[in-house]
Amino acid sequence: MEKLPVKDTFKGPGSWFTGDVYGSPIYSGTDPSRMSATLVRFTPGARTHWHRHALGQCLHGTDGTGVVVTRDGTVITITAGDTVWTPGGEDHWHGALEGRMMCHLAMLERDGETDPTTWLEPVDDAEYARAMSIAAVQLTD
Repeated sequence: MEKLPVKDTFKGPGSWFTGDVYGSPIYSGTDPSRMSATLVRFTPGARTHWHRHALGQCLHGTDGTGVVVTRDGTVITITAGDTVWTPGGEDHWHGALEGRMMCHLAMLERDGETDPTTWLEPVDDAEYARAMSIAAVQLTD
């Protein structure tokens, strides 16, 4: 057993995110472990670009309110304590609601030496607005 050093928080690059997003790396395993975990903080309205993960991704909400959205139009609201799984190869995006922060633990497995995430195009304003409308209904149900 070992206590691992704390790694510096990084600002998410504009090639991956819209708005201000910060990541705090928690763990990046060495062989035989393939696990990677990062605490990700989204400012209000911030979101990822469309992307997919080779082996899937598990998101666990820790604070605030956000959404996870797939290409088929599925919108899942995520709050503290919620866990959302996106299977390998599924295009999706996630981010904070307008006017609210959102923080989640992002966990995935690496597949060898290659980056397990394929980053795609930004989420356009119409897609984001649609997700916000659906989330507003979900939060009142």
